[in-house]
Parts: sequence; structure tokens; C-alpha cells
Amino acid sequence: MPIVAVVLFFSLMAVPSSASSQVCGGSEEAYEFLLGWGSMGYGDAQFLIPMSIVVDSSGNIYVTEYLANRIQKFDSNGNFITKWGSRGSGDGQFLYPMSVAVDSSGNIYVTDNYNNRIQKFDSNGNFITKWGSRGSGDGQFLDSMGIAIDSSGNIYVTDTDNNQIQKFDSNGNFITKWGGVGTKDGQFRNPRGIAVDSSGNIYVTDTDNNRIQKFDSNGNFITKWGSRGPGDCEFRYPRGITVDLDGNVYVIDTAIHRIQKFTLKFTLLKTSHILSIIP
Repeated sequence: MPIVAVVLFFSLMAVPSSASSQVCGGSEEAYEFLLGWGSMGYGDAQFLIPMSIVVDSSGNIYVTEYLANRIQKFDSNGNFITKWGSRGSGDGQFLYPMSVAVDSSGNIYVTDNYNNRIQKFDSNGNFITKWGSRGSGDGQFLDSMGIAIDSSGNIYVTDTDNNQIQKFDSNGNFITKWGGVGTKDGQFRNPRGIAVDSSGNIYVTDTDNNRIQKFDSNGNFITKWGSRGPGDCEFRYPRGITVDLDGNVYVIDTAIHRIQKFTLKFTLLKTSHILSIIP
């Protein structure tokens, strides 16, 4: 039986708004179902394997469709606005788009996976620029999976099969990269998800190493956590990751079929010969 993809939206609530409301959640917080849209298909507001979703500052929603090779845009009520993309390698075409991100100006960035490139569009889907090709050099990719944007407009991409992170400015100019295959600090085995916090720190799901690694904006290693297993702080092939405004980190623990949430417990500060712990 085919799987029908539905996009759902929820709102945090203190009490149910009515007796007939569909409420989800536990005793700490409850969420009320607001609306859903979509079915399997190629028409407007239909989906063929939606892979990634992002919301801009105006509340508009952008969805990448892996098999339909397109982007769809909706308002916050799920009303269809526009779409762009088709299968191919031309400007505005895609071969299995994976991730989508939006900058503070409303520009849209898409990891065009099998074309091994990043494409940039305005909020209406008009093509602006692109960069990348297949390879292992600066600005080249082998299976680009994740993308994130910091507050300065810098772009971070998980270059998955090259086991590295690449950083670009908003025009696609290469800035730096870090990584390499392995299990040491700053090395990766199949990195996929990437996120940026409000301080510009970078978080990467190091998928086959079953851990999260954290770096500063220049790629300097800060910390790591995780190992293979089903317990708390353990993972089996983590993929998606995001950071909220309070600095809490959410990780999709893919093979365990769960989400784990983490918060910073303490920071070690070293000044001269004094080592202190800041709660």
C-alpha cells in the first residue's frame, strides 16, 4: 500500500480549546492539532517523498520533494502559493533534492543531491545562483545531505561521502572546510544533519560514528557526545538535528525511531592554570 505524506502543524496550548479538539502529548505539555494537507501525487499540494521543511520569517513554508524534484511553497495555513523545479541538471532543476534552508532575507538554499551542488533562489523560486560539482575539491561535493545558515548568512553543508563540512558565504564563495574519514575528534563517518545555534556553533550528526560533534564557526572542535546503543545519550545512526533559541539540541535517532533532546549542563573554562566549572 502506498504511503501518503501529510504535513501536520501543532500549537502549544495550556488547555484544550474545545471538547472536540484533537490533543496530543503528555502531562507536561499538550499540543492541539491545527491542520494538515497533502496526499500522494504530483499535483499542487501533493507530495512524492517530502524530505525537508523550513519556515521563513513571514511564516511561509517550503518543502523539498525527493522524487518529484521540486520545491513547493505554502502559507502558514497550508494554502498553495507556488512551486518550482523539475528533473534535470539545468538552473532550477533538481536530481533528488534533500535539504532546504532559508536566510534572514528570505532566500532559499537547496542541496541538489545527485547534481552535487547547492542552488539559491529568492522567496518566489526565481533562480539566483548555484555552486558545486562532483568531486573532492573545495566547493565540490559527493552526496551533499544537510545545510544550515548562521546569522551572518554563512552556509554550512554536510559533504557526506567526502566526510567533511564545507563553509561558504551567501554567494557560494568557499571559506573553509574541515573533517576527514575516521573516528577522532573532528573526523566523520557519513555526516548527515547539521545545525547552527544562536552563537554560531555548529552541530553535526556523525551518523556512522553514532555521535554528535560540536564546532565553532571556523570548524574548531569543541565537544562530542554519543556512542552506539539504545540508551540515553546513545544513538543508532542519528541523522536530523536542530537547535532551539534556548540552545537545546534535538536529534533524530533514526534506527531507534525516537528523538533525543539535550541541554548544555556546564562549560569548562580554562584560564591560565585555573580550571573552573560554570553551571
